[in-house]
Amino acid sequence: MSINGSRVILGGIVAGIVINVIEGVMNGVVLMKQWADQMVSLNRSPAGSIKQIIVLNLWGFAAGIMLVWLYAAIRGKFGPGPRTALGAGFFLWLTICGMGTAVPVILHIYRLDLALIGVAVELAEMLLAALAGCYFYKEEAVTPARSEAARA
Repeated sequence: MSINGSRVILGGIVAGIVINVIEGVMNGVVLMKQWADQMVSLNRSPAGSIKQIIVLNLWGFAAGIMLVWLYAAIRGKFGPGPRTALGAGFFLWLTICGMGTAVPVILHIYRLDLALIGVAVELAEMLLAALAGCYFYKEEAVTPARSEAARA
């Protein structure tokens, strides 16, 4: 069975909305002061620019689309449903968020406490995004070919 591209995009947009809303609230409201202090310590502007915010939101939608595509790719082996969606979400969190945050922590670019809060929130975020986005993924219905005798 082939992957339903339009449903990957639809589910990916839904997952991206979940990712972007949680990231916006967490980083732009709850942790705003901590991130501003972190950026100042790196000799950067304490507030993100409009361009940066747009790109980060595009990143959220790209992550959502990748998440639903991964779900679509593995559901043939693991079966459709929330368990497979959560597995796809966990894998994406591990590779994008967990491993992606490790290097800046190792290089002392991010504070460990701020990074740990971030990856913990991102785990919940990615699992919620997986459940929301993958809910909208459906395979294209396959209509069986009718035999010559049935058409007559």
